[in-house]
Amino acid sequence: MAAVGEVSDEIKDAGQPASGSLTSQNLPASVSETIFDQQTQSSEGEEKSRPTTNTLVPTAMGQYDGAEYVTIGEAHTPRMDNFKKVSVLPLIFLIFYEVSGGPFGVEDSVHAAGPLLALLGFLVFPFIWSIPEALITAEMGTMFPENGGYVVWVASALGPYWGFQQGWMKWLSGVIDNALYPVLFLDYLKSGIPALGGGLPRVIAVLALTLVLTYMNYRGLTIVGWVAVLLGVFSILPFVVMGFISIPKLEPSRWLEVNLHDVDWNLYLNTLFWNLNYWDSISTLAGEVENPKKTLPKALFYALILVVCGYFFPLLAGTGALPVDRELWTDGYFSDIAKMLGGVWLRWWIQAAAAMSNMGMFVAEMSSDSFQLLGMAERGMLPEFFAKRSRHGTPLVGILFSASGVILLSWLSFQEIVAAENFLYCFGMILEFIAFVRLRMKYPAASRPYKIPVGTVGSILMCVPPTILIGVVLALSSLKVALVSLAAVVIGLVMHPGLKYVEKKRWLKFSISPDLAVLDPSGHESADTSLR
Repeated sequence: MAAVGEVSDEIKDAGQPASGSLTSQNLPASVSETIFDQQTQSSEGEEKSRPTTNTLVPTAMGQYDGAEYVTIGEAHTPRMDNFKKVSVLPLIFLIFYEVSGGPFGVEDSVHAAGPLLALLGFLVFPFIWSIPEALITAEMGTMFPENGGYVVWVASALGPYWGFQQGWMKWLSGVIDNALYPVLFLDYLKSGIPALGGGLPRVIAVLALTLVLTYMNYRGLTIVGWVAVLLGVFSILPFVVMGFISIPKLEPSRWLEVNLHDVDWNLYLNTLFWNLNYWDSISTLAGEVENPKKTLPKALFYALILVVCGYFFPLLAGTGALPVDRELWTDGYFSDIAKMLGGVWLRWWIQAAAAMSNMGMFVAEMSSDSFQLLGMAERGMLPEFFAKRSRHGTPLVGILFSASGVILLSWLSFQEIVAAENFLYCFGMILEFIAFVRLRMKYPAASRPYKIPVGTVGSILMCVPPTILIGVVLALSSLKVALVSLAAVVIGLVMHPGLKYVEKKRWLKFSISPDLAVLDPSGHESADTSLR
């Protein structure tokens, strides 16, 4: 049996419309072939190939606009049916690990700005950044429920060239981010195993850990999802215990400590940004999600609550129960707080939870990165071999490329990794905001199973605060980080025409998956639904 996701050798030329199909110069070839329907017509005398519909229900995060998902003829995907799809609970924890993984790493916010600004930051910042990003992900992810996520959004709005740039920048920022987690995992263990602090033992440990976690991704996304659930519960529980222990020792006046003349704004904003972004990463797995039009918005809603509470309450306990010495608030300080509040046993629990959390973030991020490459290959942006799936349904080549990138970048320091990934991520988010607004303006009638309850002006205004924040983060970046990141952007700008030349010379095979379908800009079913 052919590998799942393997593209057909008989795919039509992307520039030639199918027989009897509608054409539109406004729709790039990379637009989804999935048709969304707002008016279902039914009659008893229709043929079996008549499209069938699945009506959606309102979700917790927004409004359902009456759209329905239409399956054309026999256009089910039996190859994907061979593998289990991701349900709500594992998806919540996959998002949790894409974004957060727990309060590990938020200590620098107190170090940079003191307790008051740290607490306010994790309450206010979600409204400026996290909620708009999660809402856009919910709308666009249900509009294009397929692997590739934000790459498909940008390609549909701005064309395949900019879709490729989006894919390159977001994949690279994800791989840079993932290079951090094996390093942090060992940093939490080196207090008990000093040999892991450096030298050859550390290098071997990084390689071994990367290989083990990569193999876990290879075995299947459902396994990764349920592993994320178990790791998430294990990582959150010690902070719940620490919170209860801290209650008798809380002094609210400590939460109000602030010195605006002694704030490291660069570290403060980068820490908030790093801990509260990547909501859109889950969109690259939309094709692997069970009923994504209902499941994705619901999972984003509950994950948002989990992430914000997972940051705020441990900070509340740590800064309120003990005198605040900002110099001590660096990575790993929560384990010291646990020892002072609960004893050595709680310290070991939090250290183990931190190590497990880094494992969870690694497998979640690698899943997103590798399925993104698969989605790009299914749209003809990358060579066909990126679309090959293993017998477990996972993108084997994408996993290998992502793992190789992690190993190559693992020599970077924590601060360099955070700053570099934030810089590239900002560029990608600007393209996403433009794509979101442009699709609202260009295809206002296109069916959106989940739609943010704002009009065109509201969608523009919603993107203004996070865009201003992006400008501030970019402006505060160091010259070294800016130059390295801009060099990476330039590589992407020339890589796309290079790959087109390779395709033209037929050195590698490129093709568009026949399982993709088309966005109907009218939002209504037509007799001929093949828009190319």
